Amino acid sequence: MSIATAENGWINTTDGQNPEVITRARQILDSTIYGTLSTSSPDGMPWASPVIFTYDSDWNLYWSSAMVAQHSKNLYANQGRAAIAIYSTDREEGKGQGLYLSGTVAEVEPENVGRVISLLQKRAAKGQQRSPADYLAPSPRRLYRFQPQTAWITGEHLALSETILIDTKIQLDLASLVVNP
Repeated sequence: MSIATAENGWINTTDGQNPEVITRARQILDSTIYGTLSTSSPDGMPWASPVIFTYDSDWNLYWSSAMVAQHSKNLYANQGRAAIAIYSTDREEGKGQGLYLSGTVAEVEPENVGRVISLLQKRAAKGQQRSPADYLAPSPRRLYRFQPQTAWITGEHLALSETILIDTKIQLDLASLVVNP
């Protein structure tokens, strides 16, 4: 466990279970419907895509995409490896809070599509109706589930001098994020 230093990449691993930090992380997730999904092609070409997402109590994130979208093709080609950044764009410079997640993505199993549609409809625009047929063969769209393996939240700005500020992150304890029923 350590505070953020240059030696550890400015990552604070001490406060990952702090209830205030966990609350801030949940607030970011609750108040933001867009995330930036980052993928890479097999030859290393990066790709970033905004996605509207929902989530469950285990912090799995879900969205729908066309199977032939570049990010979907990258996921299929790279064993589902991905990262997602969730942040508010309505804050002034230096006041933003972000949630950073790294993990794996897979298609939602057909038997779970109905449950995920319910989660999506809770966050979707009113009047938008979805059914399993929208995401099962022969439809060209699928629902995807992102399972985080590592999570961070924006930490404090450390002043190294009067003119040099360093942004830090707090590595979150994933078990502390899960909402127990």
